[in-house]
Amino acid sequence: MEGLRSLLPGTTAPAPEPVTVTVARVVRPEHRDAFERWAEDTLALAATFPGNLGVSLLHPGEGSSEYHLVYRFADGESLAGWERSPQRRTALAQLDEMVDEVRYTRVAGLESFFTRPAAPGPRWRSTVLTILAVFAITSLFQLVVTPHLGSWPLEARLLLSAVVVVLLLGYVVMPALTRVFRRWLHPRRD
Repeated sequence: MEGLRSLLPGTTAPAPEPVTVTVARVVRPEHRDAFERWAEDTLALAATFPGNLGVSLLHPGEGSSEYHLVYRFADGESLAGWERSPQRRTALAQLDEMVDEVRYTRVAGLESFFTRPAAPGPRWRSTVLTILAVFAITSLFQLVVTPHLGSWPLEARLLLSAVVVVLLLGYVVMPALTRVFRRWLHPRRD
């Protein structure tokens, strides 16, 4: 495929997209404490891998033994680095006695931007951060681009503005802001 792209002038490889993986595990009741220690250690380890954008653990509700581990990486290659690592293989080998069932879900790109992370922090924090990001992008657009579009119909200017805001928000601004403000967005509960 790479050879084909080099033959076609003006084509470029698509930009890498963030990837979110959710792994649901049904834990045997007698192993919940051990599993929670394992999950905390494993998520902390995954957080050290290149391209990691965040990890979290969603505890089961009342009457359930299903935990959800969430891993978010900058791109598929970074995720693959974690998934192929000997550290992950070693961690997974410890689970046989603790877990009855496992389900794996993967989403990428803008789809992952709209996927709520497990164990989210206060919703108002992500709302404030999103409002600030939209305000910054639209203000910059109004100052820099809009003056050059005076002859365009209103609908075309609004469409261009919406496209620019959504693309910058989903692919550039929010991934960067969620990395920078990760601890503020998802405070640890001690």
